[in-house]
Amino acid sequence: MTNKYNAKKQVYKGLKFDSKKELHRYLVLEKLEKGKIIFNLELHPQYPLMVNGIKIGRYTADFRYLNDKGETIVEDVKSKITRTRDYVLRKKILATYTPPIIIKEIL
Repeated sequence: MTNKYNAKKQVYKGLKFDSKKELHRYLVLEKLEKGKIIFNLELHPQYPLMVNGIKIGRYTADFRYLNDKGETIVEDVKSKITRTRDYVLRKKILATYTPPIIIKEIL
């Protein structure tokens, strides 16, 4: 099955991924976690989108984990076509949070 960007959904160990590229990134992160380079790897964490104290939607990242410094890293696997205006707006809203949520894009 393909999505609106013509990416084929993938399943690995019962986990669902929106594309082969996202699954490939997960496999890399899984190895890093096994090697104790990253910790607490999460798939598809959600964040409420808040503006002036009002929830206007939500953002679902591809991955969230802690690096070896204890910093929370939020990743989203992107291509030129999936870096939509809606995504860019959500990314900007999250960057205004205290502390800011910065999304690392994996291209």
